[in-house]
Amino acid sequence: MTGTVTGRGRPGPIPPKVIAILSAELPSLTEEIVSEVKRSVPTHPQQAPAVPQRTIQVSVEQVMAAFVDQVTGMGDTHERRDELCRELGRSAAYEGRSLDALQAAYRVGVQVAWRRVADVGSRRRLPSAVMTQLADALFSYIDELASLTVQGYLEARSRSADELAGAHRRLLRLVLRPGAPGGALAATAKDVGWTVPDEVTMVALPARTRCIRTALAPDVLADLGDTEPHLLVPGTFGPARREMLVEALPERRSAVGLTVPLAEAADSLRWARRALALVEAGVLEDGGPTLCERHLLTLWLLSDEALLDQLSRRRLAALAGMSRTQRSRMTETLGAWLEAQGNAVETARRLRVHPQTVRYRMRRLSETFDEQLADPASRFVLDAVLRARRLRQERRASMR
Repeated sequence: MTGTVTGRGRPGPIPPKVIAILSAELPSLTEEIVSEVKRSVPTHPQQAPAVPQRTIQVSVEQVMAAFVDQVTGMGDTHERRDELCRELGRSAAYEGRSLDALQAAYRVGVQVAWRRVADVGSRRRLPSAVMTQLADALFSYIDELASLTVQGYLEARSRSADELAGAHRRLLRLVLRPGAPGGALAATAKDVGWTVPDEVTMVALPARTRCIRTALAPDVLADLGDTEPHLLVPGTFGPARREMLVEALPERRSAVGLTVPLAEAADSLRWARRALALVEAGVLEDGGPTLCERHLLTLWLLSDEALLDQLSRRRLAALAGMSRTQRSRMTETLGAWLEAQGNAVETARRLRVHPQTVRYRMRRLSETFDEQLADPASRFVLDAVLRARRLRQERRASMR
């Protein structure tokens, strides 16, 4: 029977005697390749366990037999060989190994195989044309095997990454679920190798945000598929975490909640989402990321705008009889006076008017509000209402 070289090797007949010689060499060649791989590709204690010896033995036997079938033209398909190579790659990915050892094994294998082929060719005085065909076929074949292994490795990495992301998403939802049992949380965390932290910091992201998941630290939980995407960062949000977030979010916009005990993670996320809404409304500066801890008063004052409207209507009812211009001027003066703690000169500086103008307006306000300005509790409420109104006015102005 005469065989032909397939793949990238140049087509042409392989004499039957050459095929017989190759077949006779397979058992000892397999042993030599396995021995040389074991000697030349050492394992490292800090890495995952190496491929078992028996697996290497069987793999080499099968791929070398498939090579002979290929050069003879007897093998119509190589499904079994292809699946074997892909499985080697998948196993490396699932066990946390890199492809370095497998690729090194392929290099050693082809070097040993070609050395044997060259030695046999020299001893048997095989024609140079046949040796050239065998060389092309052998190196093309090893490239094909390596490509299949890489394919299996990447498939497994992608699948395992998706599975891990799904597990993290389920874990995050469990953390945020009210009254979630601690035992279920601990068991789920153990299954995915996540260390349950004492404290967490939640991060709110804009809808349909682009996040580079690989830039996130392994202990960060993410739910990017939620209508309101968010992250859970274990511990505090320090400079290193900030750099991580900046790298992971090309568009930069995000809001970071307060660091809280794990059981209060939902509160941290609620504050972060409120801060993000204020960023998007133009009330807070887009700091990328925006830290809630720097805007606590604003978050508090604007936490319930409907209630703020009710409070404002009641506390400022005394000004209802004035024109819109007069109300605006009086509320601006009152707000500045409260912030200046009743100092007319400082109030005038803030408003850029004469102190006498401030004193005149404040006499009118004192008459209008009666005893409210003399009562500390009433002054506090008025101050809060006016600050919140000013924040809302600034937001509306920025949206025009």
